[in-house]
Amino acid sequence: MKINLLLKPIKYWLAIILLVSHYSIAAQSIGGIQTDASRLSNIYTAVPFLLITPQPRSAAMGNAGVALDADANASTINTSALAFLPEGDTGASFSYSPWLRQLASGMSISLLTGYYRLNERNTVSASLRYFSIGNVNFSDDNFQDLGVYNPSEFAFDIGYALKLGPGFALGGNLRYISSNLIGGGAVNNVRAGKAVAVDVSALEKSELQLGGTPAILSFGISLSNVGTKMIYGNSLKSYFLPANFKLGSSLKMGEGTTKVSFALDFNKLMAPTQPIYDADGNIAKGKDPDRSVPAGIFGSFSDAPGGFREELQEVGVSAGAEVSFKDALHLRSGYLYQNPQKADNSYFTLGLGVRYSRWAFDFSYLMGSGQSPLRNTLRFGVQANFNKRR
Repeated sequence: MKINLLLKPIKYWLAIILLVSHYSIAAQSIGGIQTDASRLSNIYTAVPFLLITPQPRSAAMGNAGVALDADANASTINTSALAFLPEGDTGASFSYSPWLRQLASGMSISLLTGYYRLNERNTVSASLRYFSIGNVNFSDDNFQDLGVYNPSEFAFDIGYALKLGPGFALGGNLRYISSNLIGGGAVNNVRAGKAVAVDVSALEKSELQLGGTPAILSFGISLSNVGTKMIYGNSLKSYFLPANFKLGSSLKMGEGTTKVSFALDFNKLMAPTQPIYDADGNIAKGKDPDRSVPAGIFGSFSDAPGGFREELQEVGVSAGAEVSFKDALHLRSGYLYQNPQKADNSYFTLGLGVRYSRWAFDFSYLMGSGQSPLRNTLRFGVQANFNKRR
């Protein structure tokens, strides 16, 4: 696609405003679809790629997973789960997914993770998420070709999980985010947007009996992408990160060769909902979205112009199931629901996992309808475990 950039000095700042507005205010959209595949609504954030579930296991379960048992990808959804892995465990993973193939070619998201269980209580981790927007042909206002560039975004995390008891752990990530939407300098002196954020998470596990069958009931919570606003270059405008609140539970049943897990998550963006303006540009209903990060986060639970009913519409639901045979073969399915008035992105998912020795291979498939921008999306992943005890 072509992006017209006004390069004349008088129009310089207008170019920046238009460019950043196209990618940030519209949440980096293509035909009204954000890069996380949800439709445009009245909640605007920068870097929506951080809302993508990059790893195939949770993706196969409708994006549920905040209370699931940990694997090498746990730091992308609930870092505290890493505290329940065996002592001395070390692992790494790589995941890849072509993205929004129904709308544009060349987009993809990749994930590289690693973790190390230091001792009984402490676990450290790191991860890198890279989102490629694909090749973009830049041109000036006279349609003179400026070259082809590859805009991209990435997030690098350092994580830590602390086990505080037999069934409870806390976790967190420190995240550095870079959003290079200019893609190589088609406009002079326009730097990539940068921000810093943290995640905070917790997980509680309880053992119980259901009809004589041993089970583990887990509850998880995660607050992610809580951090500074995103600023592009010297722009005076700043944009909220997609701070996200997740609350969920899982139930794992069975013993011996066959085990079944169920997961249910609720999530909500913690960013201001845009108000309704009158003909004079004054706020007629709702609250001013131009506020501090703490005010934006806490106010996000009560600022919808439609009141409590609209706040409920902003809550997404993910549900999934996993059947495991001898911890070697895993069959997964799930469903994600988002309100049509908000993200409007609902679909069924399927997945498969195979474990052999210290290696695990995961695959997920999204069964979107003909209207879904994510229909037929595939995710692939490989994990390696280096625990000598295994």
